[in-house]
Amino acid sequence: MAATRKMPQTFFWGNSVSSMQTEGAWNIDGKGPSVYDVRPATATSSDWHDAIDEYHRYDEDLDLMQAMHMNMYRIQVSWSRVIPDGDGAVNAQGLAFYDRLVDAMLKRGITPMICLYHFDMPLALAQNENGFMSRHTVEAFVRFGKLVIDHFADRVPYWITFNEHNLYFTDEVFNISGYETGEKSLNDLYTIFHHTMLAHAQLDAYVHANYAQLKIGGMVAATPVYPATSKPNDVLAAQQLDQFLYQNLNEAFVQGHYDHQVLTYVAQHGIDYDHQAGDDEILAQMHADFLAFSYYQTLTINADKLPANAAPNDYLNYGGEANRYLATSEWGWGIDSIGFRRLITDLYNRYQVPVFPIENGIGCREQWDGEHPIQDDLRIKYHADHIKAMKDAMFIDGAKVLGYLGWGLIDIPSSHADVEKRYGVVYVNRSNHDLKDLRRVPKQSFYWLKAVLAKNGDEL
Repeated sequence: MAATRKMPQTFFWGNSVSSMQTEGAWNIDGKGPSVYDVRPATATSSDWHDAIDEYHRYDEDLDLMQAMHMNMYRIQVSWSRVIPDGDGAVNAQGLAFYDRLVDAMLKRGITPMICLYHFDMPLALAQNENGFMSRHTVEAFVRFGKLVIDHFADRVPYWITFNEHNLYFTDEVFNISGYETGEKSLNDLYTIFHHTMLAHAQLDAYVHANYAQLKIGGMVAATPVYPATSKPNDVLAAQQLDQFLYQNLNEAFVQGHYDHQVLTYVAQHGIDYDHQAGDDEILAQMHADFLAFSYYQTLTINADKLPANAAPNDYLNYGGEANRYLATSEWGWGIDSIGFRRLITDLYNRYQVPVFPIENGIGCREQWDGEHPIQDDLRIKYHADHIKAMKDAMFIDGAKVLGYLGWGLIDIPSSHADVEKRYGVVYVNRSNHDLKDLRRVPKQSFYWLKAVLAKNGDEL
């Protein structure tokens, strides 16, 4: 059996991050402010000014990735580092940093993947244009995207536009799109989502028209939802969630149009999403080379908790429940490796497009004693179980998978700026309010993953 489960030699193993969670250097070398740069620390979170200072320490971090036999690093190019106000002159020093970072990856045999937007709207566009509520912001982002694609097309073969694009179809959109004023209405939610899809479609078309060697895909935050029971209403709610939050985007990425069920809902409820003449032709240009996603957990939906007038986009706000059959992380996230297999298999069966999990991992609270490697057995088991489940999807179910990227495998602040929620196989010696020395310290999972990747994952 083991011989039939040998991984492709072209398989990507690696790490994923965002710019604001790694780089630091928030106000040097010409970088403009993003919305994250002005968010203060709290009792349980850090500010975003220093992160893990990868701006100055990327060689050290890439050496650690190379030592683990990683061959891909997904980074984000910060919009406000390259174009300080998001809409004007290019900051040559900003581009030069990413030149250094990309070239340092290639020197180590690490393939770069670039994400163009990971929630950190340039502050000027948030304040002046209300972020992606404005089509002017869409135009500015497309210009930025084309600039970065042109600059790195000779070195970076894999691209995504928006991190976790389906979050723009939930009320999280108001936290990640540069939205500063408004009533946070359903119309606004659908408008921002539509604008970001138009931006993605234009960059998808630009890549395919100009760079045959590049691959570009869509990405969602995949949190599969089971019915809480076998009651038909729970099953129906789970189906609606799947269509609205996942298949609506996947259909668009691959087939160039929104889902029929979603468009029917829009028409029946009179939702104004700033649909204009020519928009459908822009969307029709989409043709994903791969379908990417993050995966951490699964949930269930209890339809009994849903208000009669709730939009499917908001169902999880009311009826989302933990799965009583799953163990959970310290943050209550259900650990479900079988759900990972199901997701991969279902995606490939539906769309026949290569699948790419580009974020996976578990957050743990950890303290380093200053001497010994942290014994993170839970993290080792989590990644082992998920890699095995992915291989089941590949070798039993027949899914085509391009790679497996962990999230924040060198500790970074979490998405809510909590340094104490650690995903890394390498410890970074800082806390929320004390930078300490930022020393990188491999955990036991580092040595485990190094051994696994040394044999291309064949022995799992």
